[in-house]
This record gives sequence, C-alpha cells and structure tokens, in this order.
Amino acid sequence: MVLSPALTFALGIFLLILFAIYLTADDARRKRIVGLALTLFITGFCILAFTPIDQKIKLGLDLKGGTSFLMRLIRENDDQGKPRLISKDMLDQAVETIRKRVDQFGIGEPVITPQGEDHILVQIPGLKTEDVELARQQLEKVAKLEFKTVHPESFSLIPQIEAGTAITPPGYRIQTEKEDKKGAAPIKLLVKQRAEMDGTGISSAYPEFDGMKYLVSMKFTKEGTKQFADLTSKNVGNLLAIVLDGEVQSAPVIKEALTNGQATISGTFTDTEVRNLSSVLENPLQTPVKIDETRSVSATLGKDSVRSGILAGLLGVVIVAIFMAIYYRTAGMVALVGLVINIAILFGVMSLFNFVLTLPGIAGIILTIGMAVDANVLIYERLREELATGKSILSAIDSAYDKAFSAIFDANATTLITAAILFWQSSGPVKGFAITLTVGIIASVFSALIVTRVCFGWLTHLGWLKEFRMMNILKDPKWDFLGKSKLAVLISLTVLLGSVSIFAMRGEKNFGVDFRGGDLLLMSMGNNKTITDAQARTALNRDDVVVQTEVSGTARYLQIRSPFNTSAAIADQLIASFPEADLKISQTDRVGPLVGKQLARQSLIALGLGMLGILFYVTLRFELSFAIGALVAVIHDVVITVGLFALFGRELSLVMVGAILTIAGYSINDTIVVYDRIREGLRSGRKGSVQEIMNASINETLNRTILTGGATLMSMVGLYFFGGDALNDFSLAIIIGILVGTYSSVFIAAPVVLWWSKWKGEALDRQIKTDNLVVVQG
Repeated sequence: MVLSPALTFALGIFLLILFAIYLTADDARRKRIVGLALTLFITGFCILAFTPIDQKIKLGLDLKGGTSFLMRLIRENDDQGKPRLISKDMLDQAVETIRKRVDQFGIGEPVITPQGEDHILVQIPGLKTEDVELARQQLEKVAKLEFKTVHPESFSLIPQIEAGTAITPPGYRIQTEKEDKKGAAPIKLLVKQRAEMDGTGISSAYPEFDGMKYLVSMKFTKEGTKQFADLTSKNVGNLLAIVLDGEVQSAPVIKEALTNGQATISGTFTDTEVRNLSSVLENPLQTPVKIDETRSVSATLGKDSVRSGILAGLLGVVIVAIFMAIYYRTAGMVALVGLVINIAILFGVMSLFNFVLTLPGIAGIILTIGMAVDANVLIYERLREELATGKSILSAIDSAYDKAFSAIFDANATTLITAAILFWQSSGPVKGFAITLTVGIIASVFSALIVTRVCFGWLTHLGWLKEFRMMNILKDPKWDFLGKSKLAVLISLTVLLGSVSIFAMRGEKNFGVDFRGGDLLLMSMGNNKTITDAQARTALNRDDVVVQTEVSGTARYLQIRSPFNTSAAIADQLIASFPEADLKISQTDRVGPLVGKQLARQSLIALGLGMLGILFYVTLRFELSFAIGALVAVIHDVVITVGLFALFGRELSLVMVGAILTIAGYSINDTIVVYDRIREGLRSGRKGSVQEIMNASINETLNRTILTGGATLMSMVGLYFFGGDALNDFSLAIIIGILVGTYSSVFIAAPVVLWWSKWKGEALDRQIKTDNLVVVQG
C-alpha cells in the first residue's frame, strides 16, 4: 500500500496531535492512555501495511534478480568541433526512447530514470543473465538510419581507385556492404558521404519474412513519404544504399519512384536481429549513448541472498533477545516489546512509502536491531543508578528517561547525519541501506523513548512491577583511563601507521571494480564437477584476470575479475572449456573507468561531508574541543578499519562506503554518550579536577559501552557467518569498526578533548553549553 500525498499529510497531522497531547499531558494517567493509543495506532497501522510481507515489500534487483544499466549520453561535436551540451530535451528523448525499447522485452515494471544531467539508469527485473548482452546491444544501439545514393559508375571506378589510376570523386567514399552470413563476398560501393534522407520520417517498422529471407518493412510519415518519393524519382535506375549506424545494410536498385510511403530493408538478418532492428528503427536515439556500468544478478542468487539475510536477521534478533532477557530480566522483556514494535514500524514505513529493500538494506535492518538496544541500555543503566540512590520505582523510571534523553538524541542525530549524506551521495543498493538505517534509527528512538516508557507506566500502574533485578558486569569501576592515555595514543599511532603502510603497499589492489573499473563475473558450478582456481586460469590463459573459488552454503562459485567489457567472452570460454561443470552466470558487474573515478570521487565527498556534519553538530551541541575529539576518534576508527580490511586482503566497494560511514556514525554515537556524561559531571559542580571528573564519567558509562558494543557485535557476527558472501565484507568492516570505535571513545576522544582545552588554555567546565533540548516528561 502506498499512501497518497493527502492521506500522508492527514496521517502526519493526526500523529503530531497525538504526540503533542502525550508531551503536554500533565498527569500520569492521561500520559499512559495517550501513549498507549499512539503506540497501538502506529504499530497496528504499520503491521497492516506490510502484511503479508512478501507481497508488500518492494525488493531490489540484488534480491529478486535482474539487471541495471547506467547509460551516459555522448556529447557529439558541433560544426565548430566543440562538444555539444546535453540539454534536458535530449535527455528526455533518450529516456522515452529507451523506455519503448525496454517494453519490447516484455518484462514488467522496468525502471528508467534520469541520473544527473547526462546519465540514465535502466533497471530491468527478471532479465536472465544470459540475455544481458543482447539487452545491452539493444539499448546501446543508436539506430541512425540514412539513405545515401551510390555513384552511377561505382563498380567501374572502385577497381581503378584501388589500383591508383583514378581518384575518389569528391563527396563520395568506398564502403563495404554488410557481410553475407552465407559466405558470399561482400560488395564494395562508392557511397555518397552526405545522406539524402535520414530515418526521422519513419512512423513504424516491423519484421517480415518473404519465404526466403527476413526483411524489415517501414512506413513513413506524411513528410517522410514526400521526401522518399522525391529521392527515388530523381534516382531511378541507380543504387540506393540503406545505411544503419554507418554500415551499409543493402543497396537495392531503384526501379521506379516509390510514392506509397513504404520501403523495406533486406539483408542477412536472423529472426532475432530483424525483430530488434525493427524495434530500434521505430525508436531511434537522437543522441548516442554508452553503457558505463552494468550490474546483473540471477534470480537464484537473489533468492539465496534473501534466505541468507533472513537467517542472519533472525539469528541477530534471537541473540539480542536472549541477551536482554538474561541480563535485564523484566526490563529486558520490555525492551524486546520495543524491539518488535521497532521492526514492525520499519517494515511498515518501507511498505507505505514504497521504499526498496536491497541486500545492504537487510544488513541495515540487522545493524539497527543491534543499535536499537543502545537506547534501552542507556536508560536501564541510568535506572540502575537512580534506584541505587533510594528512589521509588516510578520516580527512578522518570529520572532515568529524562537524564538519558539528551545522550540518546545526540547519539542518534549524528548517525542520522551520516545516513542522510549516504542517501544523498549514493545510488542503488547502497541507497537502500541508507533508507533502512534512517527509518530504523527513527523507529528505535520512538520505541525506546515512548513505547518502553508506556509499558513501564502500565506495569507500575497495574502493580505488576514492584522491583528491578539486573545483572551487572562491572560494579563501580574506578579505572584511570586518562592516566593511561599516552600509552593508548602510542598504540593507536603505531596501528594507524601500520594501516596506512599496508594500504599504500597494496595500492590498486585495495579497490574493487566499483572504483577502478573492470568486470566482476560470478559463475555457479553444478554438482558434477568442481573447478579449481588453477584450472580456470589455465583455461583462460590470460595475465589480466584474477580467479577465485567461493563457497556459499552448498553452492560453489567461480569469481573472475577482468578488464572492462571482457566478462562475456570469458564466460563463453569457461563454459566451452568445462562443459561438464554446468557453469551458469549468477552475477556480472561491469564498471567503466570513467564511472569508477566518479564513484571514487563521490565516495570521498560523502566521507568528507560526513566528517564536516559531525564536526558541526558536536560543536553546536557541546563545544569545539569536543568536536575535535570526536573527529579525531572517527578518523582513527575509519583509518584503522580500512587498514585492517586491507591486511585481510579485502577490496573496497560501494557497499563498503556505506559500511565506513556507518562506522563513523557508530563511533560518534559511542563517543557522544561519554561526552554527555562528562558534560553532566562538569555541570553538576562535582568536586575534583576536570581530569578526575572525566575519568569518573568514562567509568560511569563503561557498562553501557561494553553492553551496547557487545549487542551490536553479536548481531553483526551472525551476519558475518550467515549473511552470505555478498555481505561478508560489509559485516567484517562493521565488526572491526565496533571494536575500534569502543576503544576510541574511551582512550582517544576524551583525552583529545582534555589536551585540546589545555593547549588552548581554556577552562573546559566553563565552556559547556546549556542543554536546551525538550525532555520527554512523565
């Protein structure tokens, strides 16, 4: 179900009214009732929106199979030899022409959309991998049809010209007729360089068979009929060359003037060729195009990816559920209610707004499951502290939610900044990840701050909750983290230097085809025979390919990286060399060098903007020294993650850009929680030096740091082992990022804040800004 704009607006207003009533409710009873109504309405509506899920969630090509082409309009030179600008009309005409050509494939729900000023994205679901090359040729064909006259003395002049006894007449050139597939020698013709008539006058074209060969019959428009009649009447008895994309298809003799508005193209066409030619002649491109990027996934591989993603997701939910139930007991069960509602809202919103679920999007859902625990842990650890002061359960709950609010808000706001930048700068599957991450964050904040609080309110009101029992990993830790900061920084600098060195030594090997261009081919092997890397390399006998064997569950694959536009020939060669292996194309990625450079540039822009966004927000909410500390910690985490990734021999891809930005968001998320407690400690007037207060704040949040990192880590470990090869690199990067980010929030971010303030000679406790955020009371 997709909501209309009017219904979306009405629903939004209704929810805002409910939320306003909830925030302004002046007594606990009204807040409980309104909060329950708000929760039930949103949850129920979202459940109805995506039930049944297999019919409501729109899957991306990487999950349901299909092919995407990124096409670029080529800038031709004008009369002065300067490249013409691509106008909006030219782009619109190309989009409409390609749409008509794709319709000829008979495949439902293709997506053809402009990308920027000169690119078109074509997504064709259900296109078989073996048909990709044919579709590519069909889409890229300009179909520039021209009618050119042939010199009356063509056959006598050409031998003289080739012998050097005559010169080529001005305005003419020698062209060879398209080769006859039956083996007949091609005919050379002296064809006029300038066309007498082009194909813009064609109204329709269709295939025919005259009993001996296939033909393309054409009908002209009224103006085209007049032009063709004039052309043929002036050249009766001469040859007329029919030229398609610069190649002479045929050159029939004009026996009489053709005034009926019809003509035929004869040649050595096959059944498929004549159908395709008819289609492109009927829908010619005014501007030539080039396919810079092709990505294709078989339906079988897509189903395997869905199966692996669901398994990894369920495993993540189960692990997190068991952990919360054991560690937090009753409070943990309340958190699970919030988690279930969180997932329901996530899928419901995706269904309502027709968002596309991609393979990285599944990873985003699993990641939000782990990160959703973060807000609950923040609240529960605060609750533990409030209960320790002797407060009643109801008073402790209210105080815990109020004090945890700013940390939850700031931590998730910074993650949203990186998700928004990723959505803005990315496309395709990675954009799907940004969408699920964004919706997941909003849903998790709602479920943690509203849903779980409503649950606690009703449990205490009904008398079902009389005490809290929680486990405690570390009881009152008092470690001197800042005292060990110099050693920690020395260790970090050593690892950073090693990371940069490893990355530099690997050079281009760090980058996959997304960034350096080339082809990536994945071929599945049958059950009869297994092909080794060495056998495949020997069969190909090429120095410019990298061959690896992969195992995913019971399936076995050959993965081949090769230069751009070589995967089709390589696939044919391997199939011919190993007929008994039942090799089938499961996935092809073909990225041109130009697109690779553009993707690399966009990725760097996305990372740079993410860093600036974090710096600006933390400066706004805290102080510049805190922003510097957060930025240093983020750079520290990203560089070490990329370095370790290089050490393990992995390649950076577009999906990895999403992982790196997520690591940046997670790192700042963790750091913000420590900062929030430091800010609170400095404002409270607590006795002791700034360093002692900061140390105490780090110790107070240590339980939360370990628990949230552990919960997210557990969900990602499930994705690493059961998410399939497609998400293996992604999950590994996140796992490394979680470990490094947990370390940096304690040993890097806080010390940098202290050192920066001392270096600037500023009193840190006087710079902390007043927190003006609205706190959810109740």
